[in-house]
Amino acid sequence: MAIQSSIANIFIDLIPDMCFVVSSERMVLAYNQRARELLGLPEVPTGDIHFYNLLADDSPRPLLAVLRTSEQSREAEARFKGLNGSAVDAVLSIKKISGPNTEFLYVIARDVSEAKKKELDLLRFSNVVHYTVNPIQITDAKGRMVYVNPAFEKSTGYTKEELIGQNPNIVSSRKYSKEFWARVWEKISAGNIWQDEIENIRKDGSSLFTQMLISPIVDTDGTVVGYLASHRDITEQKQLEQQLMHSQKMESMGTLAAGIAHEVGNPLTSISSIVQVLLRTISDDFAKEKLGLVQSQVHRITKIIRDLVDFSRPSNYQLMPTNIVNNVKEAVEIVKMAKKARLVKFTVDVRNDIPLLSLVPDQISQVFINILLNGVDAMEGKEGKMDVVVEREDDAVRISITDNGCGIADDNMPKIGEPFFTTKPVGQGTGLGLWVSQGIIKSFHGDIRLKSRRGEGTTFTIILPLHPKE
Repeated sequence: MAIQSSIANIFIDLIPDMCFVVSSERMVLAYNQRARELLGLPEVPTGDIHFYNLLADDSPRPLLAVLRTSEQSREAEARFKGLNGSAVDAVLSIKKISGPNTEFLYVIARDVSEAKKKELDLLRFSNVVHYTVNPIQITDAKGRMVYVNPAFEKSTGYTKEELIGQNPNIVSSRKYSKEFWARVWEKISAGNIWQDEIENIRKDGSSLFTQMLISPIVDTDGTVVGYLASHRDITEQKQLEQQLMHSQKMESMGTLAAGIAHEVGNPLTSISSIVQVLLRTISDDFAKEKLGLVQSQVHRITKIIRDLVDFSRPSNYQLMPTNIVNNVKEAVEIVKMAKKARLVKFTVDVRNDIPLLSLVPDQISQVFINILLNGVDAMEGKEGKMDVVVEREDDAVRISITDNGCGIADDNMPKIGEPFFTTKPVGQGTGLGLWVSQGIIKSFHGDIRLKSRRGEGTTFTIILPLHPKE
């Protein structure tokens, strides 16, 4: 029997998992070498060792479920505590062995601590990826998307159901050559990281600029099994850069306008002087009528150039008593000179006496010009009309600007006035005109209201208080 017991001990010592022989009273009768190593147990059991004393306080206690039922075996989980304080997560295989007068439990405990740690690390990583504000996409080795986080759905406008299984080129702007993407694929498939700025397209067709980093996912054998692409949305930054360039361009145009006004002013003065001399020296009524027309057009050109120069100068941001009617009429005259406004008929209706308002003159002119130009654009090059009504209502002045252009679609109405939102083609609008105009009107404690119907036209109503609060 001693020889058989010795052979049994040698046998269980060869098993790579922890092994225990436990009595029906849950006392440990024997254990193997692996249990001694992981839990710091003595070579042979000394004294009474209760099996549950080997477990951590928060561990399940599964032995009773086998002892008190007719079950012959069961699998369960438990957490052991070593004598050095270390914890060992294990999966138990519990088998009931019946003797002549008693029952024993043979317990094999497979150490899954490392697997649990990896599972926890994976859970933490997945939570970080899932809830990060940066758009994340994961593809398989062939480049098909297998995961996108909510930030990626939000930034692209696509749902995960529309993206999973698709090639990432579903959001491609098609602005990069096949050779470009071939070089990217060559680099990442070799296990290297690639990063650059990329322009993609959202589901609604708008541009999405991101700083993109693609990192290969490599298994234990060094084989690339997928790719993780992280994006940082820089769309607003790009739009601000474009707006800065546009502002610099407009600043240059203002400088040119001042120079042109000077150069054109001298010939216009000469023409005006000659016309005045001719008017005094000739007696032909027909000639005088035509020369009078020439003189009026010279004055008109001079005034338009002067208005353009004044408008292009930097604002002094100083409030002063302002004749709002004059500002409206000057803005209409400036806009009428635009080539695309040649088929548009403008009317200005001042319905009662309008008092002076405390405003920044060039800023309120900017508002009128922005709205008038938007109305002209809404005509889409066709004949149309724009009606401007200025009237006093109680303690405010109301300026209504109405066009009979294409109108605004219902789904775009909530976006009107948002920075960088525009329905115009690239290069024909920055999406900042109305946003800036709203800011100007609010600085005067006023309000801008919008009413539009697709295919029927648009009305912008500006309300300026006579006595704004300090």
